[in-house]
Amino acid sequence: MSSAESRYTQGQYLNAHPTWHAEDSPWKAAQILKMLQKHHLHPASLCEVGCGAGEVLAQLQGAFPESQLKGWDISPQAIELAQSRANAQLSFTCGDFLKHSEARYELLLALDVFEHVEDYFAFLRGLRGKADYTLFHIPLDLSAQAVLRDLLTRWRDEVGHLHYFTRELALRALQETGYEVLDAAYTTYAIDRPAPSLKARLGRWPRRLAFALNPDWAAKTLGGFCLLVLAR
Repeated sequence: MSSAESRYTQGQYLNAHPTWHAEDSPWKAAQILKMLQKHHLHPASLCEVGCGAGEVLAQLQGAFPESQLKGWDISPQAIELAQSRANAQLSFTCGDFLKHSEARYELLLALDVFEHVEDYFAFLRGLRGKADYTLFHIPLDLSAQAVLRDLLTRWRDEVGHLHYFTRELALRALQETGYEVLDAAYTTYAIDRPAPSLKARLGRWPRRLAFALNPDWAAKTLGGFCLLVLAR
């Protein structure tokens, strides 16, 4: 096991992030539902790879009460948190999805995941063919502000991001690993999330204005945005 993986399996990530970011899950689920509704997708079977504490799936179950939902994560600590959300149609497994799952789903979710994976090209190729559709949520960490303020190093240490993307690089990675991109939309996490301080609240306004004028420019200069991609 690599040192990158051990932070998720040995408890270091849980110590640093006790909720496993479950507080962000309602917002993520809302973005997912918008994309699925736009494309008239109502998956009867849905799997999330890298499900963390399982709250995104728990949120989505409200929209798809008849569907079978499955979560996988390599972290035993994350799955222990997720088990409190399990029920007859929502289950969780600790392990490597690519090595141990033979199932096929109508929809596969990989939300803020492949930037953590050392060989993300192999990971993406491994996911391909496991579902009719795959939905990715990808942090667009690579911005002028992030480079100038050395935020990439901080995020590497704090949240384990090993790879950094712009919109174009993220889409190219998917295309080069065999996916057909059906739709891609920015998500405005830095604008939408609760601001922990006055400085953070004030920082929303330049992003909001820049994004309204030119989303691509805002993402590449100020950062704070992600990309939601529907692919097959």
